[in-house]
This record gives sequence, C-alpha cells and structure tokens, in this order.
Amino acid sequence: MTETVLLVGGGGREHAVARSLADSDAELYACAGNKNPGIVELAEGFETLDTTNPQAVTTYARDIDATLAVVGPEAPLAAGVADALDDAGVYAFGPQEAEARIETDKAFQRRFMREHDIPGCPDFETFEDMEAACEYIDEYDGDLAVKPAGLTGGKGVRVIGDQCTPEEAKEYLRDSDYDRVVLEERLVGEEFTVQAFVANGQLRVTPAVQDHKRAYEGDEGPNTGGMGSYTDAGLELPFMDEGDYEDAVDVLRATVEALDGYKGVLYGQFMLTETGPRVVEFNARFGDPEAMNTLPVLNTDFLDVLTAARDDEDIPQLSFQPKATVCKYAVPDGYPTDPESGAKVTIDEDNAGEAILYYASVDQRADGIYTTTSRSYAVVGVADTIAEAEEIAESALERAGTEGLRVRHDIGKADLVQQRIDHMTEIRGDD
Repeated sequence: MTETVLLVGGGGREHAVARSLADSDAELYACAGNKNPGIVELAEGFETLDTTNPQAVTTYARDIDATLAVVGPEAPLAAGVADALDDAGVYAFGPQEAEARIETDKAFQRRFMREHDIPGCPDFETFEDMEAACEYIDEYDGDLAVKPAGLTGGKGVRVIGDQCTPEEAKEYLRDSDYDRVVLEERLVGEEFTVQAFVANGQLRVTPAVQDHKRAYEGDEGPNTGGMGSYTDAGLELPFMDEGDYEDAVDVLRATVEALDGYKGVLYGQFMLTETGPRVVEFNARFGDPEAMNTLPVLNTDFLDVLTAARDDEDIPQLSFQPKATVCKYAVPDGYPTDPESGAKVTIDEDNAGEAILYYASVDQRADGIYTTTSRSYAVVGVADTIAEAEEIAESALERAGTEGLRVRHDIGKADLVQQRIDHMTEIRGDD
C-alpha cells in the first residue's frame, strides 16, 4: 500500500524531511504557515494554514486521506497537534503535548531529569518570582545560565560569564515578562547534538552534530536559531571520542525509558565537559539545521522508520554514508536583532552546484523568491572530509552571491574545527 504522508511545517528542517521522503514509496503532502518553494516542488499538495491549530491540521489530513504525519516544529507539538492527529486516526511521528514538555517546559525538563536520575543534569533551581531569581544569582557561587521555562526559539538564554554579567542577567529578568525561569550552573566545554528516532520504547541514533548559535564569525554576537552546523564522517565529532558519544546515547536511552510512550525525534543537546557530556537541553523534534546534516546521509528509508513506528514493529537499524557534512545558513542582513527583508534570493537547484539547497523562511512571488525576517536558506556540502564538505557549501554561496544576506563563512573551516579540538584538550588537561 502506498502511504500518504502529511508533513507539518515549512522551514529548512521540514524541507530536509521532505527530501528524505521524496524518493520513497509515499505520496507527500504538506501544510505550513509559509509556502516553502522547496517543499511545494516535492509535495503532491500544499496547504497554507496555521499549524498550531489542531483542527485545521487534522481537517487537511482527513481531506488528503493521510496515513502518517510528521510534525516538524516545536510550536505545533506544544499546541497538541500530534494528539489531534492520533485521535483522528493519523499516526503522528512526534510526541503528544504531555511528552513534548521535555522541550516546551524547561522547568519540567530539569525536574524530570532529577526525579528519574537521568545522567548529565546540571545543578538548577526554578523560579516564578523574578526577585527571588535575582537573589539566587547574588548568592550562587559560580556562573549561571538563565533560561525562560517556555519556548523562545533558541534565543532566550543568557549565560553569565559568557554573554552577560550578573547585573545584566538580573536586569534581563526584571525587564522580562517571563512567568517562570530556570537558573542552572554554567556548563563549560564544547556543545554537540545527538538526535534519535524513538518509538515503541526503542531509539535509533544519528551522528553527532555541532551547531553554531552565535550570529557572527568567531562565535560573536547574539544567539540565533542556528547559523550552520557540521558532522564528521563517523558518529563522533573531531573533539570527541567514542566514549563521549556512547555516554550521550546512554542519556538519551535513560530518558526514553523514563518517558512512557514517547514517539518521534528526541534531540539531546550536550556540553562535553571535563567530566563528560552534560545535558544543555532536550528538544522534541529534529534540530534546524541539524536535520540538514543527518538526513542527507541516511541510507535507511525514513518511510520504513515511520511505518515501523506506527505498526508497533522494531524500528530499523540506521545506516549512514561515511561522509562529513557542512551546513551554512544565509540570513537577512541585520538578523537576528533587526533583520531586513525583501532581498531577492538568487540561488536555486541549478546554481547550487554539488551542494544541497534547503529553503527555510522565504517569500515566493511571481518574479522570484525573496527574504523574510528569518533565516532564508541553507546549503549543505557532503564529502569525505569536513574540509571538502565546507568547500562545496562555500562554493554554492559564492555562486549565489550574498547581497542583502549574511553568512558565517567560518563554519566548518579547519581553523575553527581545530579551535574546538584544542579547547577540549585544554579542558581535559590532555597532553
């Protein structure tokens, strides 16, 4: 039987999912608040709707006789879209609202880790009173990360000793309208992500990825949704060893065992510290851009993962090409603080060269594709080494030009990768 798959979401992450399903024996439909031209080209049908409206999504799913759904972004998960699809008889590969709290409620996330003895949990406290939180900053012996408990698109965290002073952190809290915050020990090391497919109590893991959140080269500037990322040709990154990766997977495995009935993608963001991986956060979906690194090198048919999950069967063991990947995002000038929209996007499939093109937040008009105020598109190089993959991505960007756009050109370059290696060598005290 041919499966009819509904993809919910219209960003670069969802374009990567659409590509991964395009070659399978499935009819792909999609819905999103924005019309992603890359997804539109791959899908049998596309509906523009509010993806945080469960009724709107389920109505469209019924209209197309969907047999499966993949929920991409976190906002629909928080709104209960997976619950509604499941209730409508359409298996949603994505956690229901209660399980998605592992991402959508950081206070719940930390308390969950503490209650279930999940390894890698930092010291933390949660606050509803911002003045009490400020007092905690004054009293704490060390630096803290200040995290709003709810969703902020990866841009709400302030780290004392890195991004701000204690006084600036307190001012941030007092000026905010947050109703709950988490204050936790600052973790020092190198960040990495491991994503896992989860269903029926099983998990299957993907290669480690390192994202680059800071807006400007040299890891300067404010946090963003992610300016780009890279993987190596194996499961680990150059600054990791096999034991580091296995420790991170053990954390994910313990989390899945404690999360009864979880399904979809579980994303663990880790800080590799002197004592091993510690948990920065969990996400309840693919990362963006991390999905664009891992899905292109996945040999296993993603549709087989979805059908096994739905049919209560063993999830297939995953196979990946032994290739490195480098992803670089093009974002509008001024992003993320004061982005300028309306620049014409000149890259397309024909001038991307060897790179893979993923559209994110763009406006498709009669005379072309234009930027909005969010990340515009990403290019991904795939090659035997990180250096070769970086050259492929950079070549695609050179063809496109960057008028009205900005790119972190340093992502994946040898000197920045070596800085990560040297940093971990210093932290660990290795000779």
